[in-house]
Amino acid sequence: MLKHISFNSIFVFLIAAFITAGCAKQDVVKKDEGIVPATVAKNVDPSKSTESKTSATSSKQAVTPPLAQVTPSQTASAQQSQKLSSIAELQSALEKIYFDFDSANLSESSRSTLTKDAVTLAKEATLKIRIEGNCDERGSAEYNLALGERRAKAAQQYLVTIGVKPDRLSILSYGKEKPAVQGNDELAWTKNRRDEFVVVTK
Repeated sequence: MLKHISFNSIFVFLIAAFITAGCAKQDVVKKDEGIVPATVAKNVDPSKSTESKTSATSSKQAVTPPLAQVTPSQTASAQQSQKLSSIAELQSALEKIYFDFDSANLSESSRSTLTKDAVTLAKEATLKIRIEGNCDERGSAEYNLALGERRAKAAQQYLVTIGVKPDRLSILSYGKEKPAVQGNDELAWTKNRRDEFVVVTK
């Protein structure tokens, strides 16, 4: 009888222990279900991630320094260089004309040269020139100043006739004070009886 009771007591105890263990496992499982895995916790909402990237990109764009800009002084310097280049080109392209002794009449050769000069002037319509009349050494200073002026005026009038605007042209006589060639012979005198064309820079 005691053995039977003892066996029943042990059996009941084992069943109770088994049930208790089962409940404990269920509780552990239930408790575990409430824990968010670490990997899941680190995941970010895709939409928020995109917003973050966009914000970061915008931030980078905001701090990106602007491209180098041309300053007014650089622009002025470039314009001045271009003007000087135009002046030099025009000056080298303008040809002198020559006169006979004691004459301010334009020869056919001089007219042809002036026509070429007018074409050159048309390419640089904003620049002005000064026509400088010159003479050889013979004659008085006063006489040669007047002769040099007549020679400069003859070229000026011809250029205006073929289309150059009068306000682009001015005249100046040097008489015999500015010889192109030094000498006391006809070869030097021929080179000194001339009109020169100088680009006015001021």
